Amino acid sequence: MARAYEILGYPNPYHFSSVFANARDCDMWMEAFRAKFDGVGNFGREQWDQLLGHCGAVTDQPAIIFAAELLEAYTDAKVVLVERDVESWYCSISALFEASLDPVFLALRFTDPYWIGRIIEVGVVSFGYAFGQARSPTIAGLKKRAKQGYREHNAIIRDLVPKERLLEYKLGSGWEPLCAFLGKPVPDEPFPHLNESKDLKAMFERFGLKALKHSAFNVGLFLTMVVAPVIGVYLARR
Repeated sequence: MARAYEILGYPNPYHFSSVFANARDCDMWMEAFRAKFDGVGNFGREQWDQLLGHCGAVTDQPAIIFAAELLEAYTDAKVVLVERDVESWYCSISALFEASLDPVFLALRFTDPYWIGRIIEVGVVSFGYAFGQARSPTIAGLKKRAKQGYREHNAIIRDLVPKERLLEYKLGSGWEPLCAFLGKPVPDEPFPHLNESKDLKAMFERFGLKALKHSAFNVGLFLTMVVAPVIGVYLARR
């Protein structure tokens, strides 16, 4: 869907993968979570503009958790509720749970805290709030709550959004209903289709490798700046 919005001319559609390009976004997402769920601070139109003002559309986590807040901030926004076959969606989200909460991947939070550490924190927190495990999500717990969470989210959107601003779009329906709703001409190219399982695996491999490179640099810097001088002092005293 993010690619479809881009083809239709919406600039910089926001998707969870957007945080990989700018991990500092994660700091603002965490502020938004604290404001919404812990009552700490304020996150209103000014903050949303700072985070998403360059985007013509938003999709995916963590934005969907803030549907009510975004609708309040952007009162003219149209909403596309994408409906999928639940079993197909469940297979995709289960693979994402397993990859995101893999112990090896989670360990990178400590060796690369400023990039992948920020991203993992927002991803895990997003899953927790979306699927009823706010503080300590587990793979098993997320899978158990996934289908119910999916249905609850759809019900919330239907209640929140006025019917004239809502399109219930069944994935696979092509360009016509989407373009009619958004007032856009139908593009002269097929509706984008990505192999989710394959693309997710490739994405985690690519960003995992980047995190490992950061980790190697950070560990090397630590050894050079901290461990080596300590060893030098120790040897000098012998």
